[in-house]
Amino acid sequence: MHYSIFSLARQALLGHRGWTAAWRDASPKSSYDVLVIGGGGHGLATAYYLARHFGIANIAVLEKGWIGSGNAGRNTTIIRSNYLLPGNNPFYEFSMQLWEGLEKDLNYNAMVSQRGVLNLFHSDAQRDAAARRGNAMRLHGVDAELLDRTAVRRMLPFLDFDNARFPIEGGLLQRRGGTARHDAVVWGYARAASDRGVDIVQNCEVTGMIREGDRVVGVETTRGTIRAPKVALAVAGNTSRLTAMAGLRMPLESHVLQAFVSEAIKPLIPGVVTFGAGHFYISQSDKGGLVFGGDIDGYNSYAQRGNLPTVEDVCESGMALMPMIGRLRMLRSWGGIMDMSMDGSPIIDHTPLDGLYLNAGWCYGGFKATPASGWCFAHLIARDEPHPVARAFRLDRFASGYLLDEKGQGAQPNLH
Repeated sequence: MHYSIFSLARQALLGHRGWTAAWRDASPKSSYDVLVIGGGGHGLATAYYLARHFGIANIAVLEKGWIGSGNAGRNTTIIRSNYLLPGNNPFYEFSMQLWEGLEKDLNYNAMVSQRGVLNLFHSDAQRDAAARRGNAMRLHGVDAELLDRTAVRRMLPFLDFDNARFPIEGGLLQRRGGTARHDAVVWGYARAASDRGVDIVQNCEVTGMIREGDRVVGVETTRGTIRAPKVALAVAGNTSRLTAMAGLRMPLESHVLQAFVSEAIKPLIPGVVTFGAGHFYISQSDKGGLVFGGDIDGYNSYAQRGNLPTVEDVCESGMALMPMIGRLRMLRSWGGIMDMSMDGSPIIDHTPLDGLYLNAGWCYGGFKATPASGWCFAHLIARDEPHPVARAFRLDRFASGYLLDEKGQGAQPNLH
């Protein structure tokens, strides 16, 4: 069914009794050309682009829970391309360009809202770093504006500009950044992939890898054995678990990243704001709640919940930035399992085993990367060569020394 104002009007006249299911809840077949493990945004986008742009229709996406039950539904919905390093900047800008045409491409309202992302700075040193980042962005054709204190005050007069410890001196603004509805993104990709013949198999957990020598030829699941010459992993924080089934150890650590939402208030925050003196980012949802987050929890975990000290740390940063939020009630929190790479940058590459492909290491950048991640992973699977904007995301860079340390803080996942 094609969604449009005309189909909406037609269904309104019919009492909304003619809507069809958004996607097929398929049962698994015994074999496919490609198996995509992980029914989040990255896995579904991979399957969609494989079917649409590379002509591979015999694909299954295997999800251990329901579509959107993992990190895709457990993030703060921010999209941006304000990266510094050459290995990351072109990739995330490619993703931003795909975001800008996503709703038309999928025929689905993903609620992409380019309301702007503002990174605040609080010292001369941070101003220099913001200027450097902005210059790097503009050299790659990405929009960037360096705002002074007065310009930021006009935009966000409610911030604590005169905080003695963290005075706000200005910010780096990317106007094309913003937010998208995370649930709608996975629903849109699932619908579009299903329309092109992709089997979306829910409640199908992978329990083992089938190897023939140094080649992976399928998987064991809770719904039986499924074989395929190409098996692609897009399982975020569960990557280490699945690669261990194939006898591989990845340069990844799994940590919980918590996010929070407050009670609804009238429109206040026009875009996305990040605190430069701590790790805190905040925006306002269409329902009026303030959505915010901060650092990962400091210990390894596969749980989708976090600990109270991190909640306290995130809220302290929020209070330092805008003390008025102390009057709001926090409604709920949730946690996603982050696959933290050793340099804070992702991996899209073959594994040492033939037939097994890897999409992992997204750290804090997974949601915003969804369209480009799917496109580049599909390109790798279909053509067995990396997409030009993802060439730097090699698995062997940790052995060769070609790291992409985006924040320049060393190979410690807790610092990214």
